[in-house]
Order: sequence, then structure tokens, then C-alpha cells
Amino acid sequence: MKSKKYIDSLQSKSAAELQEELVAAKKELFNLRFQNATNQLDNTGRIKEVRKNIARIQTVITEKANA
Repeated sequence: MKSKKYIDSLQSKSAAELQEELVAAKKELFNLRFQNATNQLDNTGRIKEVRKNIARIQTVITEKANA
């Protein structure tokens, strides 16, 4: 499964790398929302995928903080 591999790759990263990945995902989400508002976005499903990836990143950050 694609998401399992993505989660495994996140868990192998350091806290600083996770923060960088989170910032990049949030910027991507902003850009996708902006494109959607201006009717330039073809694949609207990408917004949902990026939102889930942000949640996955935040979950891994929380797990590392609690460990």
C-alpha cells in the first residue's frame, strides 16, 4: 500500500525533517486551494490527499514527541 510506505518513510525521519515536510505540505495545500478557487486545478482529489498527508505527518510528530 502506498500510504503504508509513506508512513514508514515518515517514521524514519528526524523531527526537523518532519517539520520541513509539514511546512512543504501546508504550502502545497495552500497553492492547491488557490488554484481551485481560480478554476485552474484539474485534479481536485489532490487536495484531499495532501490534507491526509498533513494529518499523517502530524501524527508521526506527536508519536515521536510522546516517545
